[in-house]
Amino acid sequence: MNFIKSDYLLIILSLFFLSSCSSKKEVIYFNDINSEKRDENIFSFSKIQSNDILSIIISSSSAELSMVYNMNLAQNQSNTLYQGYLVNLEGKISLPILGKVYVKGLSLVELEDLLVKKLIDGKHLKDPIVTARLMNAKFTVLGEVNNPGTYTFSEQNISILQALGYAGDLTINGKRENVLLIREEDNAKTYITIDMTSKSWFGSPYYYIKPNDVLYINPNGPKVKSAGYIGNLGNFIAVISVSLSLALTIILLTK
Repeated sequence: MNFIKSDYLLIILSLFFLSSCSSKKEVIYFNDINSEKRDENIFSFSKIQSNDILSIIISSSSAELSMVYNMNLAQNQSNTLYQGYLVNLEGKISLPILGKVYVKGLSLVELEDLLVKKLIDGKHLKDPIVTARLMNAKFTVLGEVNNPGTYTFSEQNISILQALGYAGDLTINGKRENVLLIREEDNAKTYITIDMTSKSWFGSPYYYIKPNDVLYINPNGPKVKSAGYIGNLGNFIAVISVSLSLALTIILLTK
């Protein structure tokens, strides 16, 4: 009879410890990377939208002639030259000499090519060089991360991994196989679920962040169940109490 009681206790305690642990695969990123393999990213350039602020610098072999196209040139705190143009609700910007130019729906590369063509075709400048950047590019990270918030970036593109790095990475409570990406383009929202424990999304159009993207990290439940750690002392005591009560009940019933 004592052996039976011991078996019951062993089973109950085993179930308890199993319930307090989660699979290592739920915590570690990219579990399916097991060999050297090159994944090609499908990169799609962000398109200019209304309310974007564009930095546009025009130069050529003649600095004096180019100067008139950069009348609003200023310096920020890091002494970087910039010139900001707001894309209005009609999708246009107003440039010195060139006037109003429709830019909505273009990538920055396409905008540069368009302005170079206008400068050459209009015989404004010889061998013009146009550099365009988005000045107010931002993304938002919410949910189970260490530093949720809205972040700005000046790079041509950053990946979701870099975006999560801005936010201090996921907390232990973050549901890594269910990261929600919300993307708005052309007044339409797209909702994508990304499994961070797999590399399957590396070659997708969602590898890179686009301006105004929102990342939401879902919680994996009120109790942390990860890598053998008990996240809450109150939960630990409660489970122990229930387990002992159940064990004593079984022992009494088996007498």
